[in-house]
Amino acid sequence: MDITFQDLSGTFSVGDIAIALSLSFLLSAMIGWVYRATHRNVSYSQSYVQTLIILGMLISLIMLVVGSNIARAFALVGALSVVRFRNAIKETRDVGFIFLVMGVGMACGTRFYTLAIAAAVAISLIIVVMYRFNWFALNVQRQVVKVQVPAGGNHTADIQDVLVRYTTEFELVSLESIRAGALTELMYTVRLKKGTEPGDLISALSERTSGQRVTVLTGYDQTDL
Repeated sequence: MDITFQDLSGTFSVGDIAIALSLSFLLSAMIGWVYRATHRNVSYSQSYVQTLIILGMLISLIMLVVGSNIARAFALVGALSVVRFRNAIKETRDVGFIFLVMGVGMACGTRFYTLAIAAAVAISLIIVVMYRFNWFALNVQRQVVKVQVPAGGNHTADIQDVLVRYTTEFELVSLESIRAGALTELMYTVRLKKGTEPGDLISALSERTSGQRVTVLTGYDQTDL
C-alpha cells in the first residue's frame, strides 16, 4: 500500500501568510485599543480584548485555509458547528466589535489588504467620533425612591403629594409588606425637578413617614436617611 503525503501549503506563499497574519494582528490590536479607549462601563475585560485580537488572526488563518475551495468551506462549517460558547456578552456593542474583527480577519485572509485597512480605520474613527461627541445619548436621569411607612395608614396619598411637588413624573413600581407586616415599603421611579436635590426630597418625605426609612437611589450615588 502506497501512502503519500501531500502538502497544500504551496497554494499560497510564505509572504501571503506573513502579510495576512501580521496585518490582521495590527488591525485587530488597533480595534482593541479603540474598544478600550471608548469603553464607558465597569464591565471592561482584558481577556475579551485579547480574544478580539486572537479572533481576528484566527479568522484570517481560516480564510487562507478555505481559499476558494467550497468543499473546505463546508467542512469548516461542520467542524465549527460542534463548538459551543457559554460566556454571555455583557454589552450589545461588544458583539459589534466581534463582527468588526471577524470582517477585518476575513478581508486579510482573502488578501483584500486595502479593504481591510480602509474598513478598520474608517469604522474605528466612527466609533471614536460617536464616543467623543456622545451621539444618541438620552439625557434622562431617573431615580428610585424607596419609602417605608407604618402599615395600616393611608400614607400613599401623603407620599404622592410630596412627589408631585418635587418631581416632574413618578410611577409606583412595587408595594411590599416588610418586617412581619409592621411596615409597608413603596418603591417609585421618579424624575426630580430641575434644581431639586435628592436631600430635599428625602427631608420632605421623612415628614410624612413617621420617622421611617427613606432612600433615594440615583444613577451616581445613594442618598439615605
